[in-house]
Amino acid sequence: MSTVSTSPKCALPGTPLALASKGLDACVHCGFCLQACPTYVNLEDENDSPRGRLVLMRRMLDGDIALDDPTTAQHIDRCLGCRACETACPSGVPYGELLEATRATMAPVRGVPFVARAVLAVFKHPLLLRIALLGARAFRATRLPHLLAPILPARLAFPMAMIASTTPATLRPRAVRRAPSASPTTPASPPTTTATCLTGCVMSGLFSHVNDATERVLAHNGFALRVSRGQSCCGALHAHAGDLDSARALARINVAAFEQSGADVIAVNSAGCGAMLKQYGHLLHDDPAWAARAERISARTRDISELLATVGPVAGTTPVALRVTHDPPCHQMHAQRIVSPPLAVLRAIPGLSLIPLEDADQCCGSAGIYNLVEPDTSDAVLAPKLARIAESGADWVATGNPGCMMQIGAGLLRSGSKARVVHPIELLDASYETPHA
Repeated sequence: MSTVSTSPKCALPGTPLALASKGLDACVHCGFCLQACPTYVNLEDENDSPRGRLVLMRRMLDGDIALDDPTTAQHIDRCLGCRACETACPSGVPYGELLEATRATMAPVRGVPFVARAVLAVFKHPLLLRIALLGARAFRATRLPHLLAPILPARLAFPMAMIASTTPATLRPRAVRRAPSASPTTPASPPTTTATCLTGCVMSGLFSHVNDATERVLAHNGFALRVSRGQSCCGALHAHAGDLDSARALARINVAAFEQSGADVIAVNSAGCGAMLKQYGHLLHDDPAWAARAERISARTRDISELLATVGPVAGTTPVALRVTHDPPCHQMHAQRIVSPPLAVLRAIPGLSLIPLEDADQCCGSAGIYNLVEPDTSDAVLAPKLARIAESGADWVATGNPGCMMQIGAGLLRSGSKARVVHPIELLDASYETPHA
C-alpha cells in the first residue's frame, strides 16, 4: 500500500468519491472478487484487485493518501472497469460507480494522461469525431493496416491490426448480400412495438455494416423502426475516465434525441454503450431538469440480444455453416447481467455450430481506450483470451461490442490465427437472407 500522506489534496466533502462513499461500506473484504479480476489474476498484486482498490479509495477519502499520489493513481488506472467483481460480489458493492467517482475526484488534482485527454476531446466534439472516423475508414480502404500489422513493432502494429479488424466480415459473397435500401426485409409479423437504434460513434463510423444488419434484423422480428436524429457519443469513455461533466453533457444530448423519436424501446448493439445508457438515470440523478427524463430513457434501453430474446428471436431460414464461439463483452455480462439472450440469438441460426469458450467471463483487455493508455496490462489480459479461442478450434468469435471486436480481432491477426471476429447480429442477419444467397 502507499505510504500515509499529509498532503491536503484529499477527497473533501462534496467530491464524487465522498458522495458515493456509502458504497464502500458494503465491502466485507471477503476476497470473492479476487479471482474474477483480470488485473489481479495477471499481475498478482492485491493493490490491483477490487478489494485492494476499495481500500485505497477509503484511505483517499479519509485523507491518508493524497489524490495525486502516483502509486495509488497507477493502481486505479490499471483497473479495466470490467465489473466482473460486481458479478462475484455477494455484498452488492457498486464498484463501477465507485471507480468512476474516484477517477472523477482524482482528475482535477492529478490531471488526465495526454493520450486519454486527446481521445476524449475527439469523442466529445462531433466534427472532430467525424473527421477522425472518416480518416480511419479511408485508411482501412487502402488495405495498409492489413499490410503493416505483421511487420511493424508491436506498439505500432496493434493499432494497425485494430483498424484492419473492423473490415466487414465476408460471410457470403458480397455481390449477393442484400443492401439495406434494396428489397426491404419483410417482418415475420405485423409490427407492434416501435424501436429506435443507438447509432453510436465507433459503430456508425467503423461498423456501419453491423448497424445496417441490426435494422434489418429488428424489422424481420416485427419491430417498427424510428429514427433518433441528433445523437452523440454515449459518454461512456468520459465517465470511465472520470470526466463526468462531459459524460453528462453528452447524455443530455442523447436523452433529447431519443425523446424526439417517441420509440417504445432503444436498441443498442454495443454492450458498453448500452450499459452507459442504462446508467443515465444515475448519471443525471442530481439534475432536476433532466433526472426523470434520463431515468425514462434508461428504462427503455435494451441490448439488441435482450430485445430479440423477448420475441424469440425469429429463427433463420438460411443455413450458416460456421464454427462459432461466443465471447460475451464485460459490459453485457457483468454490467447489464445479460447472459442467455446472445446465446439465444446464435441458436436461432440454422447450421451454425456453437462452441463453448472456456473462461468466457474474463475480460479481453480492451476496456474503451485502456489498450491505448495501459498497453502492457492490456496485452497480458488479452493473451489468455487468445489462447482459449485457439483451444476452442472455432473459425469465428462472436462478440457484441466494438472495442472487444477490435481488441480480439487485432490479437487474432497479430498472432497469425485464421479465426476472425463477427457481431452476433451479422450472423443472424445472414441466416435471414434468401436460400440462393
